[in-house]
Amino acid sequence: MNNDYLELKKWLEDTRDDPLETMSAFFDARVNDYEEHMSAWKNHYKWMAELLPSSIENLLDIGCGTGLELDYIFLRYPSLRVTGIDLSAEMLAKLRQKHAGRQLTMIHDDYFLHDFGENCFDAAISFETLHHFTAEKKQVLFRKLLQCLKPGGVYLECDYIATTQEIEKLVFAECKRRRMRDGIADDVFVHFDTPLTLEHEIQAIKDAGFSTVELIGFLPEDDHTPMIRAVK
Repeated sequence: MNNDYLELKKWLEDTRDDPLETMSAFFDARVNDYEEHMSAWKNHYKWMAELLPSSIENLLDIGCGTGLELDYIFLRYPSLRVTGIDLSAEMLAKLRQKHAGRQLTMIHDDYFLHDFGENCFDAAISFETLHHFTAEKKQVLFRKLLQCLKPGGVYLECDYIATTQEIEKLVFAECKRRRMRDGIADDVFVHFDTPLTLEHEIQAIKDAGFSTVELIGFLPEDDHTPMIRAVK
């Protein structure tokens, strides 16, 4: 067993009695510390902004939070029309304050349920928001993203992965155990990380019907957080 697995197993054992929190409550309670916590991915935010096609006019950002990736995207595209969706009202309020005056539409909703329309966005992005869901649930979302993109539209995903199949199995089993312990139904969003392996993540995007799905790569300082690009 590798070190990642052993370290994760110890952490799960140390926190085994911690109660689960709903997704929105978790982030609402941590809005003041969120940007400092996420600053470790500053280079990833810059990278995502650089990878977006130069010709885009409108963008969908799912799980946008306070818009840390948008801080860099707006530097490159100051007139970009952006639609951001998030479960946390507190996060969206901070995003609104940071980027007042931008062409920014904010939606307080569940991105699995919200209708994004058809053929209306040049690009879509997600950053560190999808590592809480099964491959089957993600496929539903990926099909919606495919539908809302214009022909040739690009989806960029930057999120961390399980480095082995054993880790993927372990976290899903532990999440199921904690849900049962706390009496939380499977359809309630909770903040508990269940990343897929890179192979399974890419396959879920492919199964949604994108014409091409490719691994762009990893930054040198982080071999757990790949950038993936899919094209309609």
